[in-house]
This record gives sequence, C-alpha cells and structure tokens, in this order.
Amino acid sequence: MEKGEMTEKQVLTKLMNLCARSEHSSGEMLQKMRLWGIGEETQARVMARLVKEKFIDDERFTQAFVNDKIKQNQWGRRKIEQALWAKGIDKAIQKKVLDGIDEDLYIGALRPLLKSKMRSVGGRNEFERQMKLIRFAMSRGFSMDQIRQCMEVSADLED
Repeated sequence: MEKGEMTEKQVLTKLMNLCARSEHSSGEMLQKMRLWGIGEETQARVMARLVKEKFIDDERFTQAFVNDKIKQNQWGRRKIEQALWAKGIDKAIQKKVLDGIDEDLYIGALRPLLKSKMRSVGGRNEFERQMKLIRFAMSRGFSMDQIRQCMEVSADLED
C-alpha cells in the first residue's frame, strides 16, 4: 500500500461519518471514492455496506433534498430534476418522490418569490415586465401553468 492510499476500512469509516452528519446520495459517495482513487471492487463493497446499514438511502435523500429545495430555495420541479440527475439519483426514484409532491407546495413557493421579484423588475411596459418575471420563474424550474396561475392571482391582488 502506497503512502497516501486509504484502506477499505478507512474509506468506510470516513463515509459513515459523513453520512451520519447529513443525507447523501449513492452517486455522491461513489464520486468521492472515485476522487480518492478507490478501486471499483472496493467501491462496490463499501456501497453495499452503507446501503445495508442504512447510511445511504437514495429515496430518503431525494425526499429531504426535494423538500429543502422547494421550501428553502424556492425551486420548481424542473430545476430539482436537473439537480437530482447531477447527483446520480435514479429516474424511478425521482419520479416517485416528485409525483408525490402536492402542486400547492410549488405554488406556495412561487407566489412570494414572484411578489418579491415584481418590486425589482423594470421594463418599458407591463408586457416586458411580465416576460421578465416569466423568464425568472422558469429559470427557477417552475412550469408555465404554475407561473400563469401565480401571476393571475398577483394581478388580481394589484387591482
């Protein structure tokens, strides 16, 4: 074993400690092991142990991640899907968790976000302001239906 090389036990201990502090996906753990130069066979054994001992559960991670991103970051479904893909979460798990989210949760995140943004958006006319708000909301991952629904309510409140 070379000087900087980690043993399987060291890798397992380090990842267990990391997972004990916060939720992580299997994709994140595999990425860490690849960066550390850990062989594929060792990676497979470590991952099997982490999953078996419930340190890693991609569905549990996805549920926590989705709730955080909607409530704290005001993200829509599309942006969350992209982030989950980047974290290596299986499409089936993504779909199961995201399909279980109530549409009202997205609307509840988008409405105050648009209201706040409305104050700072400038434009030559109302149409230009509306387009800027729509682009902003879409960049946050919200669907056009959700945006339209929130903007209609906002327009009603202004009148």
